[in-house]
Amino acid sequence: MKDKTYRYILFDLDGTLTDSEEGIIACALHAFRELGKPAPPMSTLRKMLGPPLYKSFREICGLPEDEAKRAVKVYRERYADVGLFENKPYEGVTEMLSALRDAGLTLAVSTCKPEPFAVRILEKFGLSGYFAAVTGSGLDGSLDSKVEVIEETLSRLGCKDKTCVLMVGDRKYDIEGAAAAGVDCIGARWGYAQEGELESYDVPLAESFSKLTELIIKGHSL
Repeated sequence: MKDKTYRYILFDLDGTLTDSEEGIIACALHAFRELGKPAPPMSTLRKMLGPPLYKSFREICGLPEDEAKRAVKVYRERYADVGLFENKPYEGVTEMLSALRDAGLTLAVSTCKPEPFAVRILEKFGLSGYFAAVTGSGLDGSLDSKVEVIEETLSRLGCKDKTCVLMVGDRKYDIEGAAAAGVDCIGARWGYAQEGELESYDVPLAESFSKLTELIIKGHSL
């Protein structure tokens, strides 16, 4: 990434811009109660912070396909009314976004969270004005992988030169999705990654929003 010139910065949402652990886990516990299933241990539930929701119920929690689909439906019923606002922006987010915007960069959100929820969260916390595009998965199951979300974001931005794009995310799904889409990535260490998760990839890591801003603006020729 040395001496790269970035024009577009794409951000994950959960664990990168906002701390959404409370709402996600509360809605997951609600889904297990409604299905009459015992809840997994907290260590398992925390692994749901990042991946697409169906993948979390199916692969992380081990539910059969039909129960995983039902769990997603029940989860979203609570999330749409309550869970999405059991959430808060990380301290330092607005300062970081302002600095990047003032540097002339185009900012966007690329999240596997359903897009209508992402839009409402950003509007609620006064962050939506920073972003030229907000892309998330579809409630119909479309754009259900990180690479698809990133590629759709680039399409909306009209960006055809991937060498000027940087993804910022806190989980391996962000790093792997960025690699599959052919764009660079910085790992956010303040998020929900498991121990050693980000370190297993050959990408720069930022310890804080100030360090992230420095890496993007001062560490590269923008």
